[in-house]
Amino acid sequence: MLMVQTLARQIRFSVNPFLAEQQYGYNSYASKPCGEGLALYFSLWVELSGGVDSDTGFVVNVTEIDREVRAEILPLFVKRICEWYENGLHIALSDVAALLQEAWRALGGRFEGPDLSRICLELNPFRKVAVCGEDCTVYYFSEKFEFAAMHKLWNDKFSEEKNMEIFGKCANPSGHGHNYVIEVTVERPLEQGEFQIGDFEKTVFDRFIQSVDHRNLNTQVAEFVNLNPTVENIARVAWQRLNGCFTGATLSSVTVWENDRTFCTCRA
Repeated sequence: MLMVQTLARQIRFSVNPFLAEQQYGYNSYASKPCGEGLALYFSLWVELSGGVDSDTGFVVNVTEIDREVRAEILPLFVKRICEWYENGLHIALSDVAALLQEAWRALGGRFEGPDLSRICLELNPFRKVAVCGEDCTVYYFSEKFEFAAMHKLWNDKFSEEKNMEIFGKCANPSGHGHNYVIEVTVERPLEQGEFQIGDFEKTVFDRFIQSVDHRNLNTQVAEFVNLNPTVENIARVAWQRLNGCFTGATLSSVTVWENDRTFCTCRA
């Protein structure tokens, strides 16, 4: 059976839209081009899918990704960003998605073997835009939120011994707390026009965040009165509350992190 694997590579770069020439720099860990003064920082993720070469153990050598992206994609980003700023243009998310499609076309056929499967631009550490094809009609917008809550994992059908055996410290009668992070991703048609991030955030806040933040999930959130508030069920409840509620966009996925080692995702 052929196994397909996906390799992701992050390319970091900075652009100063007011300089005639960008300083390339020497530190790709920070960003390359390095950006002079107060520059705009970006993180571009390129994902390739395919089989693993039996001789090298690679889907593709990441140095190839670096080379092709820096040769073909970064000049495109620098050019477009500088044009937008020079002309004083508002840059909508659909403009960013269209730029990612240009990047896709520039990378098309540059890699021997694996297929380009996703290009994602991090606008900041908590917000990103992605496309999954050269001529796709939609783009994906993701944003992270945080909330703090306490819960206890317990099932009245079980004995006390069984509850402690299954849930361990999470069955503490006094409960315990988490600083949760939730990432909500929506799918939106490219031709739909402007996407209002503030409206998106308000929907997530009104329909989910405000009712779980600084709450006892077991006693103060209706869905969890008879449902164990595991990270799986929290993600499911978030999905149920948010699905169908975004104007001009479709809910694509909801991911909830209980901590930096545990998360659960619900997808369409």
